[in-house]
Amino acid sequence: MALKIIDHGSSEYQQMVNLRNEILRKPLGLSFTPEELESEKEEILIAAFEEEKMLGCCMLIHADTHTLRLRQMAVLNNLQGKGIGRALMTFAENIARDRGYRKLTMHARVSATGFYEKLGYSVKGDQFDEVTIPHFIMEKDLF
Repeated sequence: MALKIIDHGSSEYQQMVNLRNEILRKPLGLSFTPEELESEKEEILIAAFEEEKMLGCCMLIHADTHTLRLRQMAVLNNLQGKGIGRALMTFAENIARDRGYRKLTMHARVSATGFYEKLGYSVKGDQFDEVTIPHFIMEKDLF
């Protein structure tokens, strides 16, 4: 499995949009707007590949001078639980550290909080709804 940063607008980026749409949006009856996709130009886009096939992805966005926010973590349904998400998270944390960030935060779906807790993330605050489903803010110090 290869982990890498991909370019916005590339064919790999289109694979990423398709994967996120299938895993994260379609089940909720939602889709991406052109404005949402355009706004991702400045984000750090990360993906896991086996040969040319994307297995999973996530993105990092600048929150403040010390913090990056993880968004849109998705792994193919038939490959969940096989270490791809863990590998993506380790890669994302290393990128954040390498770029001088000290904290990673996210809006985690309630169904995924156990996964993130195993990786050292903590729930901060109360549950809230986002994209029609319950979430928690979770964060981890990277130093």
